[in-house]
Amino acid sequence: MGRAFEYRKATKLKRWGNMARVFTKLGKQITIATKEGGPDPDSNPRLRVLMQQAKKENMPKENVERAIKKATSKEEADYKEMVYEGYGPNGIAIFIETATDNPTRTVANIRSYFNRHGGSLGTSGSLQFLFDHKCVFKIAPKEGVSLDDLELELIDYGVDEVVEDEDGIILYGEFASYSAIQKYLEENGFEIFSAEFERIPNDLKELDEEQKAQVMKLIEKIEDDEDVQNVFHNMAE
Repeated sequence: MGRAFEYRKATKLKRWGNMARVFTKLGKQITIATKEGGPDPDSNPRLRVLMQQAKKENMPKENVERAIKKATSKEEADYKEMVYEGYGPNGIAIFIETATDNPTRTVANIRSYFNRHGGSLGTSGSLQFLFDHKCVFKIAPKEGVSLDDLELELIDYGVDEVVEDEDGIILYGEFASYSAIQKYLEENGFEIFSAEFERIPNDLKELDEEQKAQVMKLIEKIEDDEDVQNVFHNMAE
């Protein structure tokens, strides 16, 4: 199993263990996807996958419909996807993805979390070299298709790692290959459970237990912010 899978397995965000947070995160993603590509899932591939994911997560249909309507409502503020980068205690790099209707509020909150927990918010782009930006698909196994054959087939579409876990098959690909991978999976009848973007650290930093606890206090505070969608870091678990 490759580096990306091992990192993902070790750092699965606690946000996804809480159903209310899952629905909030998916709702914002659905609104943003609708705003970008329209409300018809047949002509909006990103929305189509998110709706499938919402169904898999047992998100109520009315929540999905509300998120789609929010994208077309003139009374609702737009969500903006904002990225923040900084260093936590002990030199740990932290990459934060948010979806916010008030960037001024969000950046002030993020900065305060860093300041209060021994870290510092950096400038945009300052940490990008430390992480690989990947698209990650989780799909159902397909009868008659082996893992090796699937990996061989998908190399040409930008997939660089294929891993099987207890819940399905996970595909890792280049960020820019998202659309090509999704198109292949749909055209070849694969059931897509989820499709996300993740930032995989190029190198992990080892800390002792006390140092880890310091970093986790900051990460947990950031994750608790309702504007935060994802938090990535380079601390070894």
